[in-house]
Amino acid sequence: MTSEMESGMKPWIDYLLPEELVAQEPLQNRVDARLMVIDRSRGAISHHHIRDLPRLLVAGDRLILNDTRVIPAQLRGLRTATGGRWQGLFLGQNAKGDWQLVCKTRGQLKPMEQVTLLDREGKPAAKLWLLERLEGGKWLARPDSELPAEELLEQIGRVPLPPYIRGGNMVDNDIRDYQTVFAKHPGAVAAPTAGLHFTKDLLRATKQSGIEISSVTLHVGLGTFQPIAVDDPSEHPMHSEWGDLTAATAEELNATRQAGGRNIAVGTTVVRVLESAALKSGKAISPGRSQLTAWQGDTNLFIRPPYEFQAIDAMLTNFHFPRTTLLLLVQALGGSELIREAYEEAVKEEYRFYSYGDAMLII
Repeated sequence: MTSEMESGMKPWIDYLLPEELVAQEPLQNRVDARLMVIDRSRGAISHHHIRDLPRLLVAGDRLILNDTRVIPAQLRGLRTATGGRWQGLFLGQNAKGDWQLVCKTRGQLKPMEQVTLLDREGKPAAKLWLLERLEGGKWLARPDSELPAEELLEQIGRVPLPPYIRGGNMVDNDIRDYQTVFAKHPGAVAAPTAGLHFTKDLLRATKQSGIEISSVTLHVGLGTFQPIAVDDPSEHPMHSEWGDLTAATAEELNATRQAGGRNIAVGTTVVRVLESAALKSGKAISPGRSQLTAWQGDTNLFIRPPYEFQAIDAMLTNFHFPRTTLLLLVQALGGSELIREAYEEAVKEEYRFYSYGDAMLII
């Protein structure tokens, strides 16, 4: 499926957005969020709500969700020796159980320096030794706690909100709000935000309409927020994330297409998993279509125009930040000109933008 429209318009990465349109809280009822439908075949844009999704899709279609679970990876602490403030973000562990993280503080950190980790109430909770400085501004560290990392983070960590939501400062409701209702496998430091719109009732109504649901996993990493800082996006160093497509899910997606249904990715993260699987382990059966097989591993796939999609037919996604790879991925599917028109329409109609905002469905 060739996606970029034959308009001659080059991909774009910048647009102007009034600050007041950046959503700071989700709507009380997630399904009340607005949904812009972009019909590529007709070049048409229409306005709906997330609650309309079951009637906007067709029986036999399949939604694919990302079941990653956001971990409370943001850490606060004090440099034990000086009392200076310290902030960190847990990124994962190595085989020895040592933590990998990025951190910032005033002054220069030194190997073997100790940090006092604070809980959410600001009380000392654990010690952390910074063992070694790694490439890319990362550190190798070791906590003094006997608890598994996930359990300790659940006790003292904070929801790693993007900086455009309250400056990255969480409130108690974010523990619930910045997590999908189908989250299962811990490992993400950012939410797959298209999935935040779904409630259990909406999932039930979708199934009752004859629409199937499958899941993949992609642990969203810190790189998802990395802006494109170069004039030529092809020179942007694409970040890597870990994904998983099981054999059972691959069979479900193949069966949907064989029966004439559409595979509809819920979010750009799902697109990256499925297109990575198609390129690395899939079998091409026709132009724009691959027979999917199980795949697991790291992917740094950078989807941008022009790109021929192999695994998906449509996508539900939020409105994305300027100068990001996500904005280019959306253009690769919807066409740069039509997506430009959609974003201009969203600003005009005062859609709510970014993680807690409204969504678009590209069909």
